[in-house]
Amino acid sequence: QVQLVESGGGLVQAGGSLRLSCAASRIIFSSMGWYRQAPGKQRELVAVITTGGSTNYADSVKGRFTISRDNAKNTVLLQMNSLKPEDTAVYYCNAGINVRTFNPGNYWGQGTQVTVSS
Repeated sequence: QVQLVESGGGLVQAGGSLRLSCAASRIIFSSMGWYRQAPGKQRELVAVITTGGSTNYADSVKGRFTISRDNAKNTVLLQMNSLKPEDTAVYYCNAGINVRTFNPGNYWGQGTQVTVSS
């Protein structure tokens, strides 16, 4: 079993920045990433990073968000800049993402709320 603990969400004005952190309880030998779900909308993949550091982003966040991982610390970070109100959602860390289908793995964090005010 793997526990994923997220932190770093909050309330920010449009144009501001937040950094989300996801700490895993053990080494993760698979791709990790972040999904988000806004009220009334389907969950969507925001960003994914492989064990080798290759990344992929949703079109809506390209150029604004950066995902990174520290394998020695079993953490994944999501730096979010130039935030927009439409980025408002609950953000979930996930481990075991299939980088061909972008289907999530079996391990989820508890979610952290990000709210961007206009």
